[in-house]
Amino acid sequence: MLEAGLPGEALISIVDDDSSVREATKSLVKSFGFAVETYSSAEEFLASGRCESTTCLIADVQMPGMSGLDLHRKLVSSARRIPTLLITAYPDERIQAEALQAGVICYLAKPFKDTELLLHIRSALGRQGVDCKEP
Repeated sequence: MLEAGLPGEALISIVDDDSSVREATKSLVKSFGFAVETYSSAEEFLASGRCESTTCLIADVQMPGMSGLDLHRKLVSSARRIPTLLITAYPDERIQAEALQAGVICYLAKPFKDTELLLHIRSALGRQGVDCKEP
């Protein structure tokens, strides 16, 4: 569900099958001053019509159906290069290496520090030329 933001403002889309993590991450990102939209699956995000307006994507690595890394790869292959942060409760060095090689901004293990997430969001938005607000 979209949380209202100002036109031209950064839109952060969060994709996580765990509703408690999804809502906690949404609250955290909103506290940084960003507009947020959440999805329970990669497929839901792709079908939403919001890919073009998303300026940064935060996706869980392990989800039923399409994984966060597979979502990133699908977006890249379809010429939608949305800066992507992957989060996971099950860190795996092999998957982390694959993700970073595929061009994700970062691979964060849950739980992560709020300041760490904000740093990576700012990095992602800086690559897109979007101004970041101070929280």
